[in-house]
Amino acid sequence: METKANYVLIGAFTIIIIASLLMFGLWAAKYSSERTWQEYQVVFREAVTGLSVGSPVQYNGISVGSITKLTLAPNDPRQVIARLRLESRTPVKTDTRAKLAITSLTGPTIIQLSGGTPQAPALTSVDKRDAPIIQTAPSALQNITDTANRIVERLDQVLSDKNVASIAGTLENLETISASLANRDEGLQSLLVSARDAAQNLDRTLTTTNGTIERLDQNLVRELPAILNKLDATLAKLDSAADNADAILGENRAAINSFANDGLAQLAPTLTELRGLVRDLRRVSDRLEGNPARYLLGRDAPKEFEPK
Repeated sequence: METKANYVLIGAFTIIIIASLLMFGLWAAKYSSERTWQEYQVVFREAVTGLSVGSPVQYNGISVGSITKLTLAPNDPRQVIARLRLESRTPVKTDTRAKLAITSLTGPTIIQLSGGTPQAPALTSVDKRDAPIIQTAPSALQNITDTANRIVERLDQVLSDKNVASIAGTLENLETISASLANRDEGLQSLLVSARDAAQNLDRTLTTTNGTIERLDQNLVRELPAILNKLDATLAKLDSAADNADAILGENRAAINSFANDGLAQLAPTLTELRGLVRDLRRVSDRLEGNPARYLLGRDAPKEFEPK
């Protein structure tokens, strides 16, 4: 009896599992039939290394479909045509762009869709083909490759034969200049020593000058009040003398006027006679100096006796 009961439980459990699988299959088939898809194409003008059929397609990081086919363009083998199958509800717009991307450093290559403004029309409403073409944008890898190519081209230009020759000539000139400087090392050392001694002498001179100026400033500040006092006293005396002179002029104004009128008139003939007297005295002095004996005795001086 126990053996028959175990068989019944196993058979019932198996029937339940089979029924569940059938129900799941019917649900999946119904879901698949209710779900609709839209085909698109993307034309890449770069290598799609790492991309394969079945690779996912994401829109701003959300999975919306997969790649169903990869082929080379018949007319241009440099182009790769990828056929996509996306959910029909995916909002692919005319300004949506597709580019290659990787999910991680070691992850597979995928197609990433981005862009699409709300005002832009749906791509299917503009492109009536069964698989509208989504425009592409350069990928990060393509940008890096293009930049590297431009750098290599610039390096080729910089390291041309002409520039290399110029650089070699410049290095030779630098080596010559360096050798000349090495030969003139002793002269440079002497020049530096002379400059150092001159700087030290200048420093000492400036120190002495600063000390002299400081002492001069101190003496000037210390003696300035006494000098000002003396100057004030002298000015006071000059004021007093000027006042006295004004008083004397006022008291003797009549005498001064008389002297100016009469005395000065008589002074001119007197000065004329004095001028004549001085002229006569100068003539007498010249004669005395030239021949005093003749001038005093009225004859020439006797000649000295010279023995024979």
